[in-house]
Amino acid sequence: MRTHPQKTWLLFAVITTVCYTTANAQVSNSSPKQPVLGHRTVNILTINGLQFKDLNKNGKLDKYEDWRLSNEVRSKDLLSKMSVEEKVGFMLISTSGLKNENTFGGAQGGGTPGVITSDFNEDDRVATNNMFTRKPLPVPMMNIAGTTKGVTQFHLRHFIFRANLSARTTAEWANKLQALCESDGLGIPAIIASNPRNHLTKDASVGLSVGKTVFSTWPGELGLSAMHDLKLVHEFADIARQEWAAVGLRKGYMYMADLSTEPRWQRIEGTFGENAEWVAQMISEVVKGFQGNKLSATSVALTTKHFPGGGAGVGGQDPHFDWGKQEHFPGGKFENNLIPFKAAIKAGTSAIMPYYSMPLDTKYEKIAYAYNKAMITDLLRKELGFKGIINSDTGPIEMMPWGAENLTIKERYKRTMEAGVNLYSGSADPTPLLETVKSGMVDIKLVDTSVYRLLMEKFTLGLFENPYVDVDAAEKLVGNAKFQERANLAMRKSIVLLRNEAKTLPLKAKTKVYFETYYQKKGANPTKVYEGKDNPYNVEFVGTPEAADIVLVWVTPAPKALFESDGSPLYLALSKNGVDVNYLNTLSAKKPTIMAINYTNPWVIDEVYNAKTKSNIKGMIATFNTTPDALLDIVFGKFNPTGKMPFTTPVSEAEVEKQLSDVPGNLKGANYPLFKFNEGLSYK
Repeated sequence: MRTHPQKTWLLFAVITTVCYTTANAQVSNSSPKQPVLGHRTVNILTINGLQFKDLNKNGKLDKYEDWRLSNEVRSKDLLSKMSVEEKVGFMLISTSGLKNENTFGGAQGGGTPGVITSDFNEDDRVATNNMFTRKPLPVPMMNIAGTTKGVTQFHLRHFIFRANLSARTTAEWANKLQALCESDGLGIPAIIASNPRNHLTKDASVGLSVGKTVFSTWPGELGLSAMHDLKLVHEFADIARQEWAAVGLRKGYMYMADLSTEPRWQRIEGTFGENAEWVAQMISEVVKGFQGNKLSATSVALTTKHFPGGGAGVGGQDPHFDWGKQEHFPGGKFENNLIPFKAAIKAGTSAIMPYYSMPLDTKYEKIAYAYNKAMITDLLRKELGFKGIINSDTGPIEMMPWGAENLTIKERYKRTMEAGVNLYSGSADPTPLLETVKSGMVDIKLVDTSVYRLLMEKFTLGLFENPYVDVDAAEKLVGNAKFQERANLAMRKSIVLLRNEAKTLPLKAKTKVYFETYYQKKGANPTKVYEGKDNPYNVEFVGTPEAADIVLVWVTPAPKALFESDGSPLYLALSKNGVDVNYLNTLSAKKPTIMAINYTNPWVIDEVYNAKTKSNIKGMIATFNTTPDALLDIVFGKFNPTGKMPFTTPVSEAEVEKQLSDVPGNLKGANYPLFKFNEGLSYK
């Protein structure tokens, strides 16, 4: 039987009209404004002069494709259309690699090593060892799936981008990934996350920080805190938001709301310091800067970490490792840890990430936080009122299941789902989670609740309308001179003047200065003499201490990197962290000395700054991952120092051994501090 084309069209028009009698009642805006629709493969439907993307390619407008409807209505409609397999794949977030990219070491995806383009990695990277401890896993874990396989077979739509590439390559890759997702199934777009990539850092590692990139380069997180300028912190976050969104990165695995109360912890570099009330203000401005007053199509969604705070590990050890899995609260300050998270929740953080630790001496069960229902559901959700996404840290199922080691993989998924985890980081293979769900071990409502929350984030970010970016615009925006000018200001504001004997600083014109940086890298000379050619300071830089009026030495301790840990005790003395203290003492004895120390932890500096050496050290300066130019601007008075210490530094290693890990430094007792929290001098 043949159908007349005109009759077919009339029938479709009638059906469309009837369908929208109900749907239009749910349209949130009576005078809708047409959004820009970004698309590559799907058709555009035109209805009443408005355009919509036919994401599921069925030739009609479904509720989830209708941008006039509320995000709640759209999310529920799409959820009803997803298979169990699609839902489970949607609950995983995994690293996604580029062809030949060196994310975990070694070329990936075939081709010529070292030549990285925006092409996909199409090879699976299956780990049999814990990527952090190098110990065998109970079952192989797929760190990375071939991109096309991950999207089309595993139904992945959440990805972590770890590469450090140009803005153009990143943006091109993000667009290709979105086009692949658009072409598959229901056309659900991807969300691409990253760790911080706007800071100078001494421990740029997978899972911690990307380090220096083509993005605007700001001081480390401790340095942002040391600026003591919340307005500039907000401006930083807004600038970083623009850069991230320009290349297609719409989710940040950051920032750390953890407190630096245990001074030996190797992740203090990524915190905002020890004071809960101040860190709360920092976190609030960072969230608002990246997300806006509420999540929107211009936001980068943040994942605040690591709930309920990971800064009080026993002995300063980190729970990435079996020897650091316990967090204790000997000073009874567990509630103090929650203050920054309360601020993040109030500011609207999109997601929160629990840490791997298992708590001691609290009312909570001694099991890792991701498994801890009383911690996640009762405390975080019910008591603190968090309604967003709970995103596991990388690998709590296969790699760091502390307190749940005796459970099977399925039992671990069951336990963490029931505790409240919505999104699992670490593996690209949905098979174990799918088997857990299909076995009936968990209520399917837990899956639906998680997927609904994840869909709401995507709809709110506007990704269903336009997940694509303008590659040319991204290349012009990222790291532009105007942005870097503000970052350079932050570099200078982050520096803290701690001591200025006889008002030696700022150094006067015509002074002869010997400037040396000291940083012990493997197999290299730790010292580098600054030549100072064409310097703008009206001083003379000389090549030896003997020829100088004053010595300026900038010391950067070189502790063992987090993922080089072996469980041995951690120390803060300079001599235990890559510094030849005899060399420094000999140097400072030659001439009056200005000593700058780069702090990634609250170092104990009594070996170089003590009763014997103090008389010759005329100035002490604290830096937190900044630039030589910024330091020199302080030393020579081009910039008036205004920075404040983000934490207390201990007077001796003995005091470190006696301190209580969960107690902020400014409360550890009168005998503890050398430099106090919030301490800092100015010239004016």
